[in-house]
Amino acid sequence: MAVGECNCRGVAFEIKADLTEVFVCHCSICRRSSGSNGMAVVVIDNDKFRWIRGEGLITYWKKPGTDWQKWFCRICGASLPGVNDATRMFVPAGLISEGGESLRVKHHIWLGSRAVWDKIGDAGKQHPEAFEK
Repeated sequence: MAVGECNCRGVAFEIKADLTEVFVCHCSICRRSSGSNGMAVVVIDNDKFRWIRGEGLITYWKKPGTDWQKWFCRICGASLPGVNDATRMFVPAGLISEGGESLRVKHHIWLGSRAVWDKIGDAGKQHPEAFEK
């Protein structure tokens, strides 16, 4: 089990699963959203996730003309978990405060659009575009 929260602690959640894999997206949208080299997330099944508090503090922004959305806390602006697909959600890895001891970067995705200064320094599998098993 894992627990996480935003910076102001207004929004908190729990995950009922053992977490091991981090996906880092290096696409231009994630870079601009984070202001860094990308976004590190954990992908989990919807039924393994539960909000503990703060659902009313969650808002989102959808990039026009795309299916890309970002959920964030309306008080502190921290990125929050959101919809990955119909059965799974993503959780920004940096929000996890307990239960993340076994997390390791396993996949780097959308490397074809990474920043020129972005150098991969771990053993995560590298994908030029989206993750494919």
